[in-house]
Amino acid sequence: MPPVQIQIIIFAVIAAVVLFQLYNVLGKKVGRQPEEDARSKPVATPTATAPDQPAGRPHVLDAVTLASIAGLKARDPAFDPLRFLEGARQAHETIVRAYAAGDRDTLKPLLTPTVMASFEAGIAARETRGETEVAEFLHPARADLEQASAEENRATAKVRFLAELRNTVTSPDAAAGPQIEERRVAELWTFERTLGASDPNWVLARTEPAAA
Repeated sequence: MPPVQIQIIIFAVIAAVVLFQLYNVLGKKVGRQPEEDARSKPVATPTATAPDQPAGRPHVLDAVTLASIAGLKARDPAFDPLRFLEGARQAHETIVRAYAAGDRDTLKPLLTPTVMASFEAGIAARETRGETEVAEFLHPARADLEQASAEENRATAKVRFLAELRNTVTSPDAAAGPQIEERRVAELWTFERTLGASDPNWVLARTEPAAA
C-alpha cells in the first residue's frame, strides 16, 4: 500500500477518535440544568394566616407563646389563636374608632363594665368641652398574642397592639381649626370571656401602655 494511502488511513483513525471524544464531552449535560434547578427548588406553599388576614401579614406564634396558651387549649380545645388574633385586631380598631366618636352603643358589648365606665368618663369629658374627635388608622394595626390562660371559668388573653393613628379633634372655637395629631401607639390589651358560656365573644377587660 502506498505511503500516501497509509497516511490518509492514519488521519481518518485519529479524526474518528477525536470526534468520539468530542461526542462524549459535548453530548453530556455539563453543570446544573434548568430542569434540575426546578426540581431542587421547594414548591411555594401559602402561609397559614387567620381567616380574612391580609396576605403578607401572618401572625407568628413563637414557642414561648404556644407554651403559654397550652393551659387554655386544654380547657378549651376549640381555641384558635390565629382566629382569635384576627378578631382581636378587628375589635381593637372598632373600639378605638368608637371611643373617639363617642359611640357608646358600639362600645358597650365589647367592654367589661369597669372599662366601659372609664371610657364613658373620657367621652363625657370631651363632650363637656364641646369637642369632637375622629380616629383613623394609617396602617392596619399589628397584633401579637402575648399570653392566654384559663383560671376557674374565666379565660384571659393578652394582645400587644402596635398602631399608627391620626386623631383629628375639632373644638367649638372654629377659628382655631381642627387639631390633627399623628402618633404611634403601643398598648397591651387584656381580653376575657367566661368558659362554657353561651356567648363565645371576648370583651376588653384592661388596657395598659406597652413598649414600642
